[in-house]
Amino acid sequence: MVQRKRPPMTMTTHKPLTIRAHELGCDRGGVPIFRGVSFTLQSGQALILRGPNGSGKTSLLRVIAGLTPRAEGTLETSHDGKNWQTISAMGMIAYQGHEHALKAPLTTRENLRFWARLYRTAHNIDNVLERVGLAHAMGQQVGLLSAGQKRRLALARLFLQQSPLWLLDEPTASLDTAAETLTKDLLEAHLRGNGMAVIATHMPFTLDAPAHALTLAPAISQTEGIAS
Repeated sequence: MVQRKRPPMTMTTHKPLTIRAHELGCDRGGVPIFRGVSFTLQSGQALILRGPNGSGKTSLLRVIAGLTPRAEGTLETSHDGKNWQTISAMGMIAYQGHEHALKAPLTTRENLRFWARLYRTAHNIDNVLERVGLAHAMGQQVGLLSAGQKRRLALARLFLQQSPLWLLDEPTASLDTAAETLTKDLLEAHLRGNGMAVIATHMPFTLDAPAHALTLAPAISQTEGIAS
């Protein structure tokens, strides 16, 4: 049987962008999660976050996304490397956490159509679903999808946002080998279009694109046992 080739997905080409973080800190319930985190990320680059549970990988993603307040430090962006401003999630950030923001009673197509209308995207919904390997499940309720299929659908939603910065929390969790390859292929296509990504993962994760690693450690021993 000849495997059908997936259609190419039109990628957004983003304006050059630099993000810089200086001495970021985050607390949870008055307990320091991490301190002194600094990095610089430019268009076409990925930052891979590593560290044990409790080191603050998810917390750092949420700080960048504006979902968790910073305890200290600065987080800025610039399109020219001269004029810096505070980072804004509006139109700039696409966040994929452990929860997929999907409606279980709706079909895969209905879920993606909802997000397409919200983001006012020009992408063809059926083509996007086929590209992420869900063409056969377009009419299936999301509540009946496997964990890996839900991950694929969440990945499809990222493309609809057309945001330059992707924040991905364990993006290859629950995926088989083929889906892992698909995830990395789509991520690399995003980076080639001047996109950028910050990826938190426990798994081995390599890209054929510029990538830097940042290893986090718990700020104090009391953070042990707090989910990262």
